[in-house]
Amino acid sequence: MAVIGYARVSTAEQNLDLQLTALQAAGAARTFADNGVSGSTVERPQLSRALDRLEAGDVLTLWKLDRLGRNTRHVLDIIENIRERGAGFRALTEGLDTTGPMGTAMLTIMAAFAQLERDTMIERTRAGLAAAAANNRHGGRPRKVDDAAAARVRQLKGKGVSASDIGKMLGVSRATVYRYLL
Repeated sequence: MAVIGYARVSTAEQNLDLQLTALQAAGAARTFADNGVSGSTVERPQLSRALDRLEAGDVLTLWKLDRLGRNTRHVLDIIENIRERGAGFRALTEGLDTTGPMGTAMLTIMAAFAQLERDTMIERTRAGLAAAAANNRHGGRPRKVDDAAAARVRQLKGKGVSASDIGKMLGVSRATVYRYLL
C-alpha cells in the first residue's frame, strides 16, 4: 500500500508549496503535480500519471477535493476509476476518505458543492462583465495608441517611414505599430 499524492494549481503564478508540504506530511511516497492547469480541464497530464500509477490498496491523496476537479460528474468518474482499481481516495482538508461508505457519501456531497462554487463564480463574473459593459467599461489593458495616433501610423507608413521609426516617434514598440497597420 502506497500513498500517492496529487497537487494542482490553476495558474503558473500560484505556488504548489502548501499542497506539497501537506502531502509529504500525509506520507505521500510519490507526488504528481499539475502547474497552471484548471480544475475544469479534463486533460491533466500529471493526474493521469498518478491514476496510472495506482495499484490495489494504494490511496490517492489530495490536499483539497477541488484539486481533483470542479465538475461533480468528472470528480465522481475519477473516484469510480480509483475504486475500480481497488485503491482509495483521501482529501486532507475536508477529511474525506473513501475507504468507508460514509466517506463516499460525503465525497458526493462535497463534489456537488465544489461544482456549485465554480458555477456561482462564473455567474458572478459574467454578471460583473455585463454590468461593466452596460456602463461602457471594458476589461483589458488600456490602448497605447488612440484613433488619431493609429491614423497617423497609417499615414506615416504610407509615406514610406519604417515601423521602427514610427514606433520611436510615438513611443511604442514596432509590434504595436504593426498591430495598428493591420
